Amino acid sequence: MNILDILSPKSLVVPLKGADKKAVIEELVDLLAAEKLVEDAQTLKQVVWEREKQRTTGIGEGLAIPHGKSDCAKGVVMAIGKPASPLHFDSIDGKPVQLVVLLISPPEKTSEHIQALGKMSRLMADPKFRTSAYTAGSAESLYKLFKSAKA
Repeated sequence: MNILDILSPKSLVVPLKGADKKAVIEELVDLLAAEKLVEDAQTLKQVVWEREKQRTTGIGEGLAIPHGKSDCAKGVVMAIGKPASPLHFDSIDGKPVQLVVLLISPPEKTSEHIQALGKMSRLMADPKFRTSAYTAGSAESLYKLFKSAKA
């Protein structure tokens, strides 16, 4: 799986306007809805938030990957946002989040959903890549980073 297959250049935000994890999740869902990559943003926000309440998606090292499955998605889609300043996300390591990756897929795309989660986790495990992502000054530079990584 190539991240660029599910990530549109218009699905990145630097900086995010949201100041807490719920606002950031909603902002990224709205971005996908504005790009017509998902339908019924309100239902989707609820799906992702319910998943987040079960267990934090702040996986550590400054990364959060909130995700959900819903028929509101036409296919596997991703939106990425960089908070204006590190954000409290109840991360498992207690550190604030510097990048939020929202992943949405239809319920029948479980395999693709898991592949996308794994691919993003592997990319972000590279300290050099992670630092470059966290210091990206614009959505364009963040997209170019993923493109150059042949993500």
